[in-house]
Amino acid sequence: MKNLFLMTLWLTFQSLVVVVQKVSFPDACIGTWKDTMYMYKHGTLKDSVQVRLTVAKHTDPNAWAWKTEYLSAQRPAVKDYVLRLKDAAKNLYVTDEGGGLELTDYLVGNKLYSVFETGGFLLTSSYELLGDHLIFEVTSGKKETATHSEVATYATDNLQRVIFEKEK
Repeated sequence: MKNLFLMTLWLTFQSLVVVVQKVSFPDACIGTWKDTMYMYKHGTLKDSVQVRLTVAKHTDPNAWAWKTEYLSAQRPAVKDYVLRLKDAAKNLYVTDEGGGLELTDYLVGNKLYSVFETGGFLLTSSYELLGDHLIFEVTSGKKETATHSEVATYATDNLQRVIFEKEK
C-alpha cells in the first residue's frame, strides 16, 4: 500500500513537471502587465513613466505580439513589436521591430537577453519572469577609452527599469 501511494505521488509529480516544462517563456508572459518605469542617468533617478506591456499569441504559432505603451501625458509612445522563436534548439528569438529591423534575443532559463549597438551606444535589454513579476531592464553606454588592446569597456550611463505586475 505504501509503495502504491509513493508510486502515485511520483507519477503525479512527473506529470506536473511535464506540464510546467511545456509552457514557454513567452507563453508564461501572456497577459497585460503594468507599472512604473524608472530612468536613471549616472546612478541618479531622472524620470519615471507609467508603462503597460501587452503580450499575446500571434497568428504565427512561433510568435507573440509584444506591445509596450508608455503612458506619458507629455510624450506618449507605443512600441508594437513581434517576438519570434527563430531556433528552439539554441533558445534563439528575434524581436521584430518592423521595417526589416530585428534584434537577436537569447533565452536562458526564465530570462530573455538582447545586446546591440546603435549610434555609438551599446545597449543591453532583458525581460525576466520572477514569480508573478516581469522585470524589464535596458542599460546603455558609450565605449570608454581602452586600457588594453584586447578589451573594450563600455560605460553604463543609463538604466531604465520596471518591475511589471500582471493586471487581473
